[in-house]
Amino acid sequence: MSSRVFFFVVTLLVATLVGTVTAGYFIWQAKDGDVDVGGPFTLTDQTGRQVTEKTYEGTWQVVFFGYTYCPDVCPTTMATVTTAMDELGPLAEKVTPIFITIDPERDTPEQLAGYHEYFHPSFAMLTGTEEQIAKVAREFRVYYAKAKDDSASDYLMDHSSITYLLDPNGKYVTHFSHGISPEKMAETLRKQIEG
Repeated sequence: MSSRVFFFVVTLLVATLVGTVTAGYFIWQAKDGDVDVGGPFTLTDQTGRQVTEKTYEGTWQVVFFGYTYCPDVCPTTMATVTTAMDELGPLAEKVTPIFITIDPERDTPEQLAGYHEYFHPSFAMLTGTEEQIAKVAREFRVYYAKAKDDSASDYLMDHSSITYLLDPNGKYVTHFSHGISPEKMAETLRKQIEG
């Protein structure tokens, strides 16, 4: 491994770790339900429709930030949410899983529509302008940054990997860390929905 490649790998790992810790700091320091996460946004879904946070009011929202070119964390998390939704059976109708891209440069509505086909059909996949994405990321305390590597034609994105659960009023309830099992996620969702 060349020194340049080694430096890039170490930098990528450190940036990812710092981003995850930074994004999760306020969440991990408070009890569930006591954190100010989420807020108003205007974005575009995979059908080209403009949506806001009010679009999803009345349903429990499972919110994850990622990007379609992500090689590991994003598809794994999306698959976990998909399986958890399947585990819920009829209760899944009360849940809206929401994927918000942190790579709007490549994740157009058309790109998101293609990605949507691989996961649960109720997923809302959202994109927007750079400014809109930066705003909603701040609302959810999400870290993200483009990885720098001049030798790569397809860039990667560093980002935090927390999945949020919001209640039907859009208020933060709890979060899921990367690596949670679909069964555990479904169990938590079921308990919250059934009260």
